[in-house]
Amino acid sequence: MKDKGWHIPDGVNIAFTTRLDGVSCAPYASLNLGLHVGDVIDDVLANRVLVQERLQLPVSAAWLNQIHSTDVVKADNRSVQNADGSYTYSHDQVCVVMTADCLPILLCDHAGTQVSAVHAGWKGLCDGIIEVALGKFDIGSDKLIAYLGPAIGPERFEVGAEVRALFLARHAEADQYFIKKPPINSSKQNNVSSEDKYLADLQGLAILRLRLAGVNEIYRSDICTYNHPDYFSYRREHVTGRMASYIWLT
Repeated sequence: MKDKGWHIPDGVNIAFTTRLDGVSCAPYASLNLGLHVGDVIDDVLANRVLVQERLQLPVSAAWLNQIHSTDVVKADNRSVQNADGSYTYSHDQVCVVMTADCLPILLCDHAGTQVSAVHAGWKGLCDGIIEVALGKFDIGSDKLIAYLGPAIGPERFEVGAEVRALFLARHAEADQYFIKKPPINSSKQNNVSSEDKYLADLQGLAILRLRLAGVNEIYRSDICTYNHPDYFSYRREHVTGRMASYIWLT
């Protein structure tokens, strides 16, 4: 999926996949691109080739072993690195991250010479993976563009009070992106699971961090992966596949 309404510099290409038009069987049906979720390996590899051909990628993508870290590495399609983001200045590499509710963030400069792909779950986002990725560019953040892909929406992303506290400890402004959930059957003493739960706006939290870092041009998808059947959602299905978000230079 590409959003034609976004400003994308000449020489930069971005794409977000859905779960449609692949070869995997349920519960990974059908365009699962993750090797780590229990799917048939040959099906996943076939799906990756399908996407490579459809997007006319110049080379195979530099896949990562994502570990919910703040590590952002130089893209390398010859080996799988433990990281949650990659970057390149080269036309011979394709940056890619996988998600199924977490937020994919694609970054480039206005001149179209540098790109990066970031996997932002709440932990990596809170710990500063956006800031690490921005630091891989050799120009100021005010000359960068961010594209936020499909992710779980603020009406579905439930977190505990401890998650909110971690974000607020870093930036008090983050409070606006958390809404307290009312307790369910609060009169019952044993109803502990519904206490101190919040709905979090993952995209809003990412935009806050991008703007604080100096990024002014930001585009966002309005698709909630939990609510949209064309997308994999870990929170909805638990055992499921992964979409991919690509960015590369031509």
